[in-house]
Amino acid sequence: MSIIIKPIITEKITKDGEIFNRFGFVVDKKANKIQIKNAVEAAYGVNVVGVNTMNYRADRSVKYTKSGLISGKTNAYKKAVVQVQEGETIDFYTNI
Repeated sequence: MSIIIKPIITEKITKDGEIFNRFGFVVDKKANKIQIKNAVEAAYGVNVVGVNTMNYRADRSVKYTKSGLISGKTNAYKKAVVQVQEGETIDFYTNI
């Protein structure tokens, strides 16, 4: 079971990484904070100070079109924001 699914690379997370040493990841829904901390430390070789997690629910939408109702759904996921020790950083672009 892979705990880290993919890194989140947005403007807000990138700014947090530069200023506060915080980095975002999409993680497995069943993973807890200790498992996330150990996975990030093993994958990137940094010391993790803190982990914040957020569960995002699936959003459902209904659109009225000429051909009738179209319903859609986005996937639910869990996001983790990891703060690393001062002076350390994670470079996502070297692992791509």
